[in-house]
Formats: sequence, C-alpha cells, structure tokens
Amino acid sequence: MYKYIFISLWFGALVMPFMGIKGAVITSIAIAGGWITFSLFTTSNLLSHIKNIIPFIKPSLGASHKKISLNKRSILFANLSLLLIFLALPNFLNNYYIDVLTLAGMYAVLALGLNIVIGLAGLLDLGYISFYAVGAYTYALLSTKFGVSFWFALPIGGLLATFFGLLIGIITLRLRGDYLAIVTLGFIQIVHIVLNNWDGLTGGPNGILGIARPRIGSFVFNQPIHFYYLILAILVITIIAVHRLNNSRTGRAWIAIREDEIAAEAMGIDTIRMKCLAFSLGAFWAGIAGVFFAGKFAFVSPESFTFMESVLVLSMVVLGGMGSIPGVIIGALTLIILPEILRGLANYRMLIFGAMLVIMMIARPQGLIGSQRRKIELHPDDEKTYVQEMESLYDMEKMR
Repeated sequence: MYKYIFISLWFGALVMPFMGIKGAVITSIAIAGGWITFSLFTTSNLLSHIKNIIPFIKPSLGASHKKISLNKRSILFANLSLLLIFLALPNFLNNYYIDVLTLAGMYAVLALGLNIVIGLAGLLDLGYISFYAVGAYTYALLSTKFGVSFWFALPIGGLLATFFGLLIGIITLRLRGDYLAIVTLGFIQIVHIVLNNWDGLTGGPNGILGIARPRIGSFVFNQPIHFYYLILAILVITIIAVHRLNNSRTGRAWIAIREDEIAAEAMGIDTIRMKCLAFSLGAFWAGIAGVFFAGKFAFVSPESFTFMESVLVLSMVVLGGMGSIPGVIIGALTLIILPEILRGLANYRMLIFGAMLVIMMIARPQGLIGSQRRKIELHPDDEKTYVQEMESLYDMEKMR
C-alpha cells in the first residue's frame, strides 16, 4: 500500500513544473485516491490481487467469485481514473510540456516492447533501438517515394521491424547472456552504418526530409496536442496487448525461460520458438514507435538511432522494474521528465540526475515497481492434500 502512495507523490513531483504546486497536489491526490478506492474493494495483499491469477478456485466458491469480480471492477476503475487524468492533462499545459509528455509516451511504448524481451523472456537486447530505426525509415521512404499514408504505413513499419526481430532471434538461438548482448550490439552498429552510408536510399547523414504528417481526411495532425492524443491511444493499445501477453500461456513460458531455460525446455516449452516470438513482438512495438517518430517530426536521420538510445530505453525498464507494466511506464516518464525538471540547473542537472538514479538503484534495486513471483492461494482442502503428498514424499526419501 505504501508503495502506491510513494508512486503518487513521485508522479506529483514530476508534473509539478508543468502544472504548478496546486496541480501537482491534485494529481497526487487523484492517483492516491484511485488506489485507496481500489483497496476498499479488496481484502488482503493488494499487490497479489492486482498481479496474481488464483488457479485453484472451485466453481462452488461463490464468495471467491464475488471477490474476483470486485477486484476486476476496482482495477478497471483505477485504470479509467488514470486515463481520464491523462486525457485532461493537456488542458493545463502549454505546447512545450505537451511535447515532453508526448515524447515520454513514445518512449513508454518503446520500453514496453523491450520489457517483453528483457523483463519477461530475460534476453539482454542492446540493439533494440535498431527496430525503432527500421520503423521510422520505413514510413519515411514510403511517404517520400510512394506517397503512402501514415495509417497504412503504421502496421507495415511494425511488421517489417518484426521480420528483423525474427531474424535476430534466429541468429542468436544458441546465445545467452553477454554473448547475446554482444551480437545485438553488433546489429545496431550495422544498422547505423547502413543508414549513414547508403545515400541513395536513406539520404546518408543528411537523413530524409519532407515526411508527410498523419491526417484523417482534411484534418492534419500538426499541433502538439494532436500527437499527444495519438501516442496516448497507441500507448493504451500497447498496454492492453502486453498485459494480455503477460497473463497468457506465452507470457508464463517466457517467464519460465527467464528463470531457467534448461528446466523450461525439460518441461516441454519450445524455447526456440518462444525466444523468436519475444524478439519479434518486442520489435513490432519498436517499429510502431518509429513510424510515430517519423510522422511527428517529419524528419529522420541516423543520429536519432544510436546505441545511447538503446541504453536509455533499457534504463527505463530497469528503473521501473523489469516485468512490470506500470513500473516500465513510470520509468519512461521519470527518465524523460526528470531532466526537464532539472533543466534550470544548467551544467549541474545531469550530475544531479545521475546521482538520483544511482541512489534510486541502491535503495530499490528491483525498480520502482519490481515484478513479484506469483503466489498460489490454495483452498483449505487442496492445501491439506498438498501437505499430505509432501509428507509422503518426505517419508519415501527417508526410507531410501
């Protein structure tokens, strides 16, 4: 419970330069109020109710079903409250702050995609930003050379990035840990060199200008608030998709591979297919974010897709908490908004920013909202049976 109050205060501190002290207090109270209301609908262990799915509930247990129904209702209420806050937020901000939040939303999409690869599957990908570049250059080329619209290029950029993600997954099938990181690091260097030197296609260091902005009929997206709501819609879709993956059989298979790949393979999980799937789905969301980047700025160049961008996105995942969707989003908001808060301190802002990150990782190494292992709640009869089975196994071992 205290964790969510801390998060409410942390988020209030982040939006204080944008909304003032009064607006920050209102935002903190609104977020904290959502969690308090949520806790009123639950009985014990708030975090376990949010993250856990209790598999041993018998159909005859009517009270348990009511509890689950209340939990789902309260989760929906909390999520809708947060969504309403973000929908209303631009009304209190100027264009500069809206642009900052738009950039934070784009990086949140990138971080959620990387969270699939690193947080769930446990695959250290240091070249993730190369898929972001693939999506951006796909829309840039389709728009400038063929006149393809943003909406048609959006899935194409995502699917092309998925193809490259699958290719990397196939290449790195037998690699783990540091060796996997080195190969993915090599991939981003290859992509950067190609973008810099293939002048006929990518424009070389000069990049590509004149990319068409998104439009719906005669309505053209040309104001910061337009792109804010566009990335908010993309972010909501990404959260829903990643959440569904996280709680599916595929998500559990990724977690099993992350914890112990050999044991997961022994239990019948197709680790090759699952690792390729993780790379592919993570790359898909990077491609989507890349198309949005190209559509918003109407310009792409190799300097926007460097190794340091991969480090930044990886830092968001680690700071927020690997495997945690809300943690990753808060990590993205923190690493984009916090430097802007410290901008008035000129030369000292990056020093303070770095020191705050170091202190944060020392005080809470699992991240702001670290993912926790699922706890299984047993019905008393099931628990009694389980204890008896364990005792019988123990007796058999003693007899041996």
